[in-house]
Amino acid sequence: MSDRRSDRVTVKDVAARAGVSPATVSRVLTGDYPVNATTRSRVQRAVRELDYVANAQARALKGAGTRLVAFVMEDVTGPSFAYVAKGVEHQATAHGRLCLICTTHGDPARELAVVEAMREQRADAVILVGGGFLNDEYRERMIQFAHALDKAGSRLVLCGRPSLGADVPTTIVEYDNEGGAYAVTSHLLSQGHRRVAAVGFARLDHTTSRDRLRGFNRAHQEYGVPADQALIRPGTFTEADGYTVTRALLAERTDVTGIFAATDMVAAGVYQALRDAGLRVPRDVSVVGYDDIPLAANLYPPLTTVRVPTEELGRTAVRLALDPAQNQQVVLGTHVVVRESVAPVVVRA
Repeated sequence: MSDRRSDRVTVKDVAARAGVSPATVSRVLTGDYPVNATTRSRVQRAVRELDYVANAQARALKGAGTRLVAFVMEDVTGPSFAYVAKGVEHQATAHGRLCLICTTHGDPARELAVVEAMREQRADAVILVGGGFLNDEYRERMIQFAHALDKAGSRLVLCGRPSLGADVPTTIVEYDNEGGAYAVTSHLLSQGHRRVAAVGFARLDHTTSRDRLRGFNRAHQEYGVPADQALIRPGTFTEADGYTVTRALLAERTDVTGIFAATDMVAAGVYQALRDAGLRVPRDVSVVGYDDIPLAANLYPPLTTVRVPTEELGRTAVRLALDPAQNQQVVLGTHVVVRESVAPVVVRA
């Protein structure tokens, strides 16, 4: 028969074992009040000896909260998301919070449902990572959640996406998404490239894609080079789509000399498609990416890309959300990491 002793142990049992009051045990468990180090140690020893498991729902009903930070992202397998998650988890741990990771699979309805669930769980902060959607219904629901979380003493954090409005109670931790795209596109244009494709951009009602394409188009405008809109090829931020979209592009166009891949994972697929077509990087086609995940430096040739401060995004998101005295809107910088995947255009006789 299994031992279900922990199901029967109460705060009073822990208090009796430690020789303190039940209120003192509650203070140690929640961490909301200062407790003498010796007393805290006795309580923690009693908890271990009795195998006591706190009832999180009961604590929430009494107003103690669940001490959670919720991290909401599209896909746990996305490398850039993983590094933001690492920053969130480290900073949440430093603040004595558990970190709960939720995924949306790119579905705005699921994202809204997850935010609502985390509000019901009384999470101290709900951190949305990655681009948001641009339709009015989604925006209105998210504004409602921001106000509801604020009223409950929680905080909606937009990490890597723009503000919902000056009067909406949110914490904003962005990076210069458009500026990074502008800089890396400018790098291609400065090397003489005039037929530059933008490959693998996700749905255009998504803020990440929108801002990177804004940077792409702005660079062309400032260089006086018309951006060929037929060379903007949509797709998901995946290696598979990078490959598929590039193969289709090469079958239609032979004048492309440069490719701006929406992410480094997309760039990996672009590389493979170019190799399969008998083209070399950068001799025949130059390629740039975005994110600077470790893969970028390991591709051959190493990929020129935009570095996003992913871990710092995560750490900053938690730090600001849990300290309302700090500035609640921060924009972190990006910069181009120049490697070996771009070469000047050579006019061959």
